[in-house]
Amino acid sequence: MKPEERSALWERYVDAPARLRTALERVPKDALQWRPAPDKWSIHEVVAHCADSETVAATRIRYVVCEDQPVIQGYDQDRWARASNYHSMPLELALRQVEQVHAWTAEFLRALPDSALERVATHTESGAYSAEKWLRIYAKHIDDHVVQIERTLAQWNQRAARSV
Repeated sequence: MKPEERSALWERYVDAPARLRTALERVPKDALQWRPAPDKWSIHEVVAHCADSETVAATRIRYVVCEDQPVIQGYDQDRWARASNYHSMPLELALRQVEQVHAWTAEFLRALPDSALERVATHTESGAYSAEKWLRIYAKHIDDHVVQIERTLAQWNQRAARSV
């Protein structure tokens, strides 16, 4: 990976929590726990998932970089959402968890030598899992969920407009 690409991915990763918070600020309170379909997450659940996922991700990158021949355990995100009852979890705490984990992991990433991105683990679901692959995934992870929040809010707004 070229230094400028690494830098761009790092910056995208660092700035992601602010984009998540900004997206959430546009969501009316009444829309937070609305699900667009029975098998789809509410906006509240999306944010709680981000807190869990980014916490797991922070641990994963440390295993990849710091351990010899690490195995990265996959998990069922939908099961976590159900078992954790995300709607009962405080939304602000979830946001703060994302912000804190990102700040801590951004510093970890910033300090890594370029050679650390070549380190490879084995992911139980997807096989070879390098630090570079991790950076590519998690630089866009929250942005993917910001799009999901915007899409869910648009659906909520359409439903609300039809009921007027």
